[in-house]
Amino acid sequence: MLELLGLLVAVLVVTVVAGLALVRGRGSRQLPASRPKPGIDYRPGTGDDAEVPRDTAKRTVDTLTLPDDVEVLPPSVDVVDPQTPVLDVPEPTAGRMARLRTRLSRSQTTLGRGLFALLTRDVLDEDTWEEVEDTLLTSDMGVAATQELVTALRTRVRVEAVRTQSELRPLLREELVKLIGNDVDRSLRTLPHEDGRPAVVLVVGVNGVGKTTTCGKLGRVLVADGRSVVLGAADTFRAAAADQLQTWGERVGAHTVRGPEGGDPASVAFDAVKKGIEEGADTVLIDTAGRLHTKTGLMDELGKVKRVIEKHGPVDETLLVLDATTGQNGVTQARVFTQAVEITGIVLTKLDGTAKGGIVVAVQRELGIPVKLIGLGEGPDDLAPFEPESFADALLGDEAAL
Repeated sequence: MLELLGLLVAVLVVTVVAGLALVRGRGSRQLPASRPKPGIDYRPGTGDDAEVPRDTAKRTVDTLTLPDDVEVLPPSVDVVDPQTPVLDVPEPTAGRMARLRTRLSRSQTTLGRGLFALLTRDVLDEDTWEEVEDTLLTSDMGVAATQELVTALRTRVRVEAVRTQSELRPLLREELVKLIGNDVDRSLRTLPHEDGRPAVVLVVGVNGVGKTTTCGKLGRVLVADGRSVVLGAADTFRAAAADQLQTWGERVGAHTVRGPEGGDPASVAFDAVKKGIEEGADTVLIDTAGRLHTKTGLMDELGKVKRVIEKHGPVDETLLVLDATTGQNGVTQARVFTQAVEITGIVLTKLDGTAKGGIVVAVQRELGIPVKLIGLGEGPDDLAPFEPESFADALLGDEAAL
């Protein structure tokens, strides 16, 4: 029995060993070499991924002959001239105000919340009205304007017996619009004269308020409204200013006149107006260098720039750019600038970054100069005409959010 079992094991071992040998032999067997195809170059450095093309492997399509009645159409690809600049299409003035109103409202609700919280108290005593006055003064509205508004509110709240927020809102809105001035001419004189001479707009202000940016944005506003514009880079003391203004102009197809660094700004302004006359432009915008309002020599130079421009004709608009975050200091700056040149309008920048929107009222009340434009952000189209009603709504905030 044991001998039979040993024999079976030996046969099994021999069978396994023979099977493994057969498998190894098949795996190592060499396949016959394939014959090279005629007409193909197999040398190193050739092929689809090589730098040297296979000259001997021509595709048959190269020698294909088409019938005479078959028309070969060119590929449908628009060819763009790399020398032709792609111009921006600025947002129209009418369309941008609705978008900017929402942004302004989000940043100005502090005043509205404070006033509504105070005026809806159960008892409106002297302490409450003093808090109302403090809230308005904190918004940079100014002493005279604040006292006038508080007096009007005290009278109307008592006589009309309004106490709820829904009743107070239209009352506050009406008094704010009256205080800001709804009957003031805020239009920009940017249309050409009857003799064809372009309107001239001079942009002035202290350092860092955003004059060059405002000038470029205003150019976009005018182009969006269908005007042709020439920009004058009369800020010759800051090399980047001319480059920056030229970039703004190139975006909308406006020509920029500039001079040598450190050159005479009055000369650049004169040449810009001359260029505008030659081109038949509608408007010429002149950007000037920032100057401290305490520097008498620089303020006199500003007067010289205006006088030189007026050799071509009168300056139609002189816009003073003020930073809304500077508060009452902006009023002081404005007062000095009005002594050097006749300011016709105010541009308030950075109004989206402050809850002190009362500066609009203070500037107009103390100087008698209307706010005509407001800047509400860093975007190229974030400059809009000032509208008292929209601004009052923004100061009070969104009723649903309060």
